[in-house]
Amino acid sequence: MTEPTAKPNARAVNQLGSVLRAPDKTELLALFMLADEDAITAEQSEKKTETDKPANEPSVAEQRVALYQNQHERTRLLYTAAAGTRPTYLVQTLKSQFTEYQQYLLSQQLDKRGLIDTDGLERLWKQLHVIDDIIADIVQHMPAQQPAGWQLTTQDGRNPLCFATVGKLKYDKTIRDQGSLNNYVLSHFGVSSFTYDRGYYIGHVVGYLFCCYFCAHLSISYGVTALGQQVVSDYDYASLETPYMVRLLQGLDGYCKKRIYQLAVLCARLSVFASDKRIEKMLIAEVNDFDKKLQQQHLDVLLLQGLMPDSNDSTPLF
Repeated sequence: MTEPTAKPNARAVNQLGSVLRAPDKTELLALFMLADEDAITAEQSEKKTETDKPANEPSVAEQRVALYQNQHERTRLLYTAAAGTRPTYLVQTLKSQFTEYQQYLLSQQLDKRGLIDTDGLERLWKQLHVIDDIIADIVQHMPAQQPAGWQLTTQDGRNPLCFATVGKLKYDKTIRDQGSLNNYVLSHFGVSSFTYDRGYYIGHVVGYLFCCYFCAHLSISYGVTALGQQVVSDYDYASLETPYMVRLLQGLDGYCKKRIYQLAVLCARLSVFASDKRIEKMLIAEVNDFDKKLQQQHLDVLLLQGLMPDSNDSTPLF
């Protein structure tokens, strides 16, 4: 776990600042990698209070804009890079740093009873390059538009989409920039962050559609509202009311929507939310480890005989 401020790492900042030349493949890949200097433990984060905050530390609003600019420029460099420079199947290279993959490995270790579809999930992770294929297809088909902003509020103020977290959170589950699969996917369509109890997204309407499909597939209650004009200052986006969002969605063809849906379902199956549900299933299995009806019958027999189980009773109750 790391501090809840998703700041651009020093290595990325240096490279993003080099606008006079295009990065080579190694430098481009480094922009998407989590830097070691960002690895701060949760204990260290929790000890930090407002009184510990340095006087020159940027505000949450400034941190969010810096994060957005970093996400935007990194993606721009990826798409403007020459074919020979662009990393092949980037998502497969990055998967070990995704919180979804770490949670999958944990659930795999805990599954002593074979309750989860280990083979199916393992196959998905091995074929993760499909994510990049679908993204490339969507990018080719989505119409040009000005970035639009919206706020996504989900059940209980949590962050099921694993947006990069900035500033204060309602819960202590922090996600670093490029620390989740969804963060990687959505960065191709715009920029995103999560603060306190809601997600902020600025980008193409296909990103909005992805979020809706993702939450619906996992039966996550969510609400979406237009992002006000002054919510994220110093970043260009359109604050669109519902009728305009409808128009944008109507501008997407059926093929593009189908590909977005496929992408959302794949990410939902691999999500931390889905892994947590599988782990909860394991917990219930451990609670129900024995035949309760049979144990009740044993207990009734003892009661009929006027015997109560104690340390000297050899009758097996459990």
